[in-house]
This record gives sequence, structure tokens and C-alpha cells, in this order.
Amino acid sequence: MKLKPYGSYSESGVEWIGETPSHWKIYRNKEIFKERGTLSSTGSEKLLTVSHITGVTLRSEKNVNMFMAESHEGYKLCKKGDLIVNTMWAWMGALGTAREDGICSPAYGVYEPRNGIPYDHRYFDYLYRTKNAVAEMTRYSKGIVSSRLRLYPKEFFQIFTALPTEHEQNKICNHIEKLSTLVDKKIALLKKKKELYLELIDAIISERILKGIDDNTDFDDSGVEWIGPKPKNWKVVRVKDIAKSVNGGAFKESLSPSGIPIVKIQQLTKNTSATEFCDVNSNKIKKENKIKKGDLLFSWSTLIMPFVYAGPDAVLNQHIFKIICNKDVNPNWLYFYLRHAVERLSIFSHGSTMQHILKSDFDNLEVVMPDVEMQIEIADSLNADIKKIELIIDNIDKQIKELVLFKDSVTADAVLGKVDLSEESVI
Repeated sequence: MKLKPYGSYSESGVEWIGETPSHWKIYRNKEIFKERGTLSSTGSEKLLTVSHITGVTLRSEKNVNMFMAESHEGYKLCKKGDLIVNTMWAWMGALGTAREDGICSPAYGVYEPRNGIPYDHRYFDYLYRTKNAVAEMTRYSKGIVSSRLRLYPKEFFQIFTALPTEHEQNKICNHIEKLSTLVDKKIALLKKKKELYLELIDAIISERILKGIDDNTDFDDSGVEWIGPKPKNWKVVRVKDIAKSVNGGAFKESLSPSGIPIVKIQQLTKNTSATEFCDVNSNKIKKENKIKKGDLLFSWSTLIMPFVYAGPDAVLNQHIFKIICNKDVNPNWLYFYLRHAVERLSIFSHGSTMQHILKSDFDNLEVVMPDVEMQIEIADSLNADIKKIELIIDNIDKQIKELVLFKDSVTADAVLGKVDLSEESVI
């Protein structure tokens, strides 16, 4: 069913709101909310946290490794329906309404609705997380740079909000929830489909990297339990026998873009963008610490994943190996072999908060290796078949993105009065 606009609109006089249905009322936030200043005397209540992605949720539902206070005594009390704003991250949309009673950080702003105001807390959760509302929160935030902006109560109370009746708020929220349920189901199915294609890629890599591409190959025992049988004419070696792994350097950083970029773990992506630069003259840097497009890298700290570098010429951070292959080793084939062997390498990982592997464990990884001609055939066949699957995955990602944008767009249109949901509607 195509949704229609309201019968008549009036100019709100507020830039972020624009035109509103004629019967909607404009309020300052100080007319809608007041601060809830009550503090917990025990800290035993459920701890709530605020995210720009999920809104207000229980801290226990989050996988967070950040420091946790020993006691939550003195934390702010929150009641179901209260608006909770992460003062430091309001400019990113880190706010929402509480779905249950609890406590939250003293650094958050907690606002309870005033009596007599049309208030379905779900409506405010949707409204204040729209792009228009977040932009307005940002405009009223105080600070010199975006990362230091703070939205304090005094400024929050100055913001204008347009409100429909509580009956309409309820209808709007019910519509959004029905729509979200349908869209989220579609997204979940697409994500599952993507997972299956990613599993297919892993299966194809494992099959070819251990057995080759000839169905008539004879096998014998590799002598390595985790590898199992191998093609008869393939050799069992170790990484150190076929390649040299060189750790990156601990380079002093400079913010001047005139230097050579420093590549760190988080920048090992297709669209590498280094933000820090080495202040050492390029001629004084060891050749082994320099990398160029196409070099094979392996992050031994945190990620434990091989990468074919795709960025500009750079120097390598000390948490990453550059892998220099012998002349009888094809780098593309070794990339796929290491990708297959990541699970095996993870067995040797050390550390609790930051997993890493030792250079000795990496260098001693067993490799079952065909001749270089077969390596090239295997790598080429994998590149060709994986590219086809990745095109399918890219299309799935595109569909997911479109569904998210659709849901966000419909939500914004609903809470900003662009469509009339005052009567029952069919999605």
C-alpha cells in the first residue's frame, strides 16, 4: 500500500523539522523533558549503555572489553521511557529511550518526560536518531573539534521538536516496528546467504590448496596430522623453507604527509589510507621494511590473516610480517595456503586481550607444496572462481545496504510527518 502525505502542512519555522502536518505542535525540549537527577545508592540495578548503532541496551548484552568500574554506586537512575543521551557522542546519534528501568553512566544525560506531553517513548527513539535530528544535536553541541563535542542539558533543552498526538505516535511506531520486522528478516536471510558463500570460498580454497585441480591424482600420507593425505608428487616443507618472514619496524611517526606512509594492521584493506607518516628518510629505511602493491603480508598481532597489499608504497608497522617468497614459490599460491592455514595458526596464538603468534610458530607452519607450475594453476583457478562468488557477495551486500537505507528512509518520513499513518495501514 502506497503511503500518502497528510492533507495539509504548515511551515514549522525550524530548519531541521521543515514543514509539518498542520495539527502537529512545536515544543522546545525543555517543555517535553526535565532532567532526572536521581542517583543509585547501591549500584545494583541493571546497567544500561548507549550506542549510535543499537540505542539504549543492557551492558550485559554487549561484548565490551573496556574497563568496568568496581562499583556503580552513584550512577544515574533511569526509568522505562526515559531518553538517555551519551553526552560525548550525541553528535554521532548515541542516544535512545530506555525499554526498562536501570542505571547508566554519570556522564550520560537522563531526561524524563513531563506530564501532559504526548509521549510514546518509541517515537522519540526513532525521531532523535534520524539524520536530521542528529545534525541538530550536533549543531547545539559544544566543542572545538567534532571528536570533542558535548551536548549538555542546557543546549539540549533549547532544541525544538514537532510532535503529533500520542495516538499518532503509537500508530507511527507500530508501523515502523512492523516494517522493521519484515526488513530485518530479509536482511537476516541475506546475511545467512552471504555466510554460505563465504563458507563455499573457504571450502574451495581448502580443497584445491591440499588436493590440487586434477581429479585423478594419487595420494600418500603427508605425515602431518592436520594436513592428512597429500598428492604423491607434492613436498612437505615449512614456511621458513620456502619464504622469509620479516617483521615491520618501529618507526617514529610524523603527521607530515611529506613522509612515506606507515601501514598498520587496521589499514590492511583494499582501500588502504595511511594517516601517519615515517619521518625517517626513505633511503635510510631497510629494503625489507618497505612494501609496495602486490606484496604478501601477514598480521601476526590481532588479526592473524594474510593480505595482498593494495595500497601505495609504504613502510611496514612492526606487528606485520612481510613475506618474501623463494624463486620457486608463487606468492598468490602462498597467500591462499596461508588463508587456509589461519585456523591452524590460531592454535598457537598467545595473549588474552590481543591474540598474537610468535615468529617461530609462523616459520614452522607445515606446508604441502606442489611445483611452481601447479602453484600458478591452483592460484589462477582460485582467483577466477572466487571472483565470481565475490560478485555474488557484493550484490548481496548491495541489497542489504538498500534495505537498511529503505528502512531508515521510511522511518524518517514517518516520524517527520511526511506520510500519514494516523489510520491503520498495511505494509
